[in-house]
Amino acid sequence: MIEMLQYEFMRNALMAAILVSIACGIVGTYVVIKRIVFISGGISHAAFGGVGLGYLLAINPILTAIPFTILSALAIGIISKKTKAGEDSAIGIIWAGGMALGILFIDLKTGYTPPDLFSYLFGSILTVPTTDLLLMLALDAAIITTVALFHREFSAISFDEEFSTIIGVPTRRLYLLLLALIALSVVVLIRVVGIILIIALLTIPTTISIQYTNRLKKLMLLSTLTGIATTTAGLYLSYLFDLASGASIVLVLIAVLILSTLLKPKPHSTTKTT
Repeated sequence: MIEMLQYEFMRNALMAAILVSIACGIVGTYVVIKRIVFISGGISHAAFGGVGLGYLLAINPILTAIPFTILSALAIGIISKKTKAGEDSAIGIIWAGGMALGILFIDLKTGYTPPDLFSYLFGSILTVPTTDLLLMLALDAAIITTVALFHREFSAISFDEEFSTIIGVPTRRLYLLLLALIALSVVVLIRVVGIILIIALLTIPTTISIQYTNRLKKLMLLSTLTGIATTTAGLYLSYLFDLASGASIVLVLIAVLILSTLLKPKPHSTTKTT
């Protein structure tokens, strides 16, 4: 393990794994508790439109993915809440539209598939540059600050949105803010596991951790630590056996989930907000 850290790209990869795990541990907790996993999938695939826009404008695709993904998340929330179309329909519309725009933008710019495009689709944690690490750090800071300010409100709408509305909590605005946080998490994840595998990191660490605690804050912390341990293990295995890093991380997550379920077969039935 120590020997791989002599390389700068491996140090960057390890730092990226830690930053990603922080975002996933915090936001993934709300995703699992509120059962909006497939909304996360829709947002992550819509992010491809922002990646394509970056290629079209010849700038860092992460920079264009941030506003594009947030707007896509808000669009899902608004369509599902203000029209007769259900949440599933909203996800499908934005999912397909984002992917289509991404393909169109790339085609308009180059007429061929850029070789590094696959790093955004399938992840390439070994090629994360320092500039992207700084962006990921800033996004993590934004996520932590927002959750610290609205922890009680997010907890309320995650457990009982209808009751929260009755007692005067601005559930619609908070729901859109939560979707925006998911969008920021997606942008953090893109370079590590790619758009295709993002759902795994947003959901599996929390799914593992929820078997061992019923306290929301502890669940966030445990999910973060689980994410750090599993992404680091996956990264090391990919280095040791020359495997795809994103896929290795996801398979380690699944293996740990299976083991944890076998060792702790009776998960907590409820989760508390403290």
